[in-house]
Parts: sequence; structure tokens; C-alpha cells
Amino acid sequence: MTNLENTQKRHMKQSTKNTLGNTVIYCILILMSIIWLIPFVSIVLQSFRVETTMMVGYVIPKQWGLDNYIKLFTETPFLKWYFNTFIIAVIVAIVQTIIVLSMSYTLSRLRFKGRKVLMNFMLVLGMFPGFLTMIVLYTVLKDLNMIMEHAVPGLILVYVASSGMGYYISKGFFDTIPKSLDEAARIDGATRLQVFYQIIMPLSKPIVIYTILTAFLAPWGDFIFARYISNFNSAGMNVAVGLWSWLQKDTIAQRYTLFCAGGVVVAIPITILFIALQKYYVEGVTGGAVKG
Repeated sequence: MTNLENTQKRHMKQSTKNTLGNTVIYCILILMSIIWLIPFVSIVLQSFRVETTMMVGYVIPKQWGLDNYIKLFTETPFLKWYFNTFIIAVIVAIVQTIIVLSMSYTLSRLRFKGRKVLMNFMLVLGMFPGFLTMIVLYTVLKDLNMIMEHAVPGLILVYVASSGMGYYISKGFFDTIPKSLDEAARIDGATRLQVFYQIIMPLSKPIVIYTILTAFLAPWGDFIFARYISNFNSAGMNVAVGLWSWLQKDTIAQRYTLFCAGGVVVAIPITILFIALQKYYVEGVTGGAVKG
């Protein structure tokens, strides 16, 4: 057997192994996707069930309709909860993005005494879970009259208060942008603020979108702290707390299908955002992980 035949045989064996390996991996991924999607598909189907509002032992409805969605918007405080959540998420996304990007650019470009200590201190502090300070935060917000029906401004204040500590990924992205651009702009007479907004920001679209998305998602899906601050006052609830209140023993029989419909409505904007901005989200994460 010639060397050429041996080489071809090895290539065929390697190709067969690769094909078999890829097939196994794809089968596993498909199985995992099906398992992961089953709860979501079930919730969507249950939201269109109109024969009963209780939990049932089957997934596919016997009678289909939009009754749950109509009741959701006309007979429940869901719109109020949705509006609260939207206002919180939008304001937090704007303010937190400005703070995070400004802090990240400062730590990336400027060198000052205590810079390393400050960075390390914020990193270590960020490792502690936020719920450790809930009692203290509740007391402070209570003194400021930012709980229960006034929970929305209180939640906004808490969410944006520690925004600067989320600098790490954005700083890593700014580190990949050559400092020569800043220096050239400074030589031409631009201020630091002009360099940041007119030179760096147009080059940082992925990390800007990544920061906006993460800042928007955190309050959109928050439950623990929002429940604690609102204390089941409907005027101060977000959608997570409001929908959860429908799953209690005395309400679940009448509200389960409404809960499913509300879950679908809440998931729609997040799904659209991720599908539309997935490219920039991934670029922001990978770009920010290049340097520390």
C-alpha cells in the first residue's frame, strides 16, 4: 500500500470520527434545547387556554382564545406593573450606561494615585451579593419615603447607586482602542469630554449596546429586592412581583392562565431586543474580555 493510500485512509478515518462526534454533539444540543424550551412552549400554549383558568394536567388547550390577554389588560393592574417596570428599566439603562462607560473610560485612560486600589476594591466589593444589604437599604428608603407605593424611585436609586462597580468589561473593551487616537485628538485641541463622546463612543458601539442591554435586563427581571421594597403594594410592584402574587394559594385557581399570558407579554420585548442586538452583545462581551 502506497503512502498516498495510507494518507487517504487516515483522512477518511479522521473524517468519519469528526462526523460521528459532530452528530453526537448536535443530538445532545437538540435534546437540551427541547428540554429547555418545553416550559416556555407550555406557558405560551396555556396562555391561550380559555376552558378553565386553573392548572390542568394537559398542555394543549381544548378551547383556544384571547380571553386571557383581554382580561390581562382590562381587568387587572398588569399595565400599571408593566409601566412601573418599563420606567425603571429605561431610566436605569440610560443612567447606568453613562456612569459605567464614563468610569470605564476614566480607569482605562487616566493614571492617578490609588487607581489600582480603587479598581481592586470595587471588584472585591462586587463579589458580595446585594441582598446582604437589603435590611439597611430598606431602612434608608423607608426614611426617604421610597417604599411600597413609592417603590419605583427607590428601586431606581438603588439600581444606579453602585453602577460604577460594573466597569470591568467596558474597561477591557476601551483598552483595545489605541490611545494614539486620544493623543491625536488632544493635540488638535479636543477636551477629554470631546474625545470620549466624539472619538471613542462611535468606535464602541458593541460595548455601548452590551451595557445598555445588561442595565435594562437587571431591573426588568428583578424579583427579590423589588418584592421586599414594594411590600405587596400594587402601586409599587413591578411585573415580576405582580405576576408572582397571582400564584398564591388563594388566587392561583383564578389567575394561572392570566399569569401565563403576562409571562408571554413580559418576554416579548426582551426576546426582540436580543434577536436584534445579539451581534453587538456578543462583540461587547468578547471585546471586553481581551484585556483586564
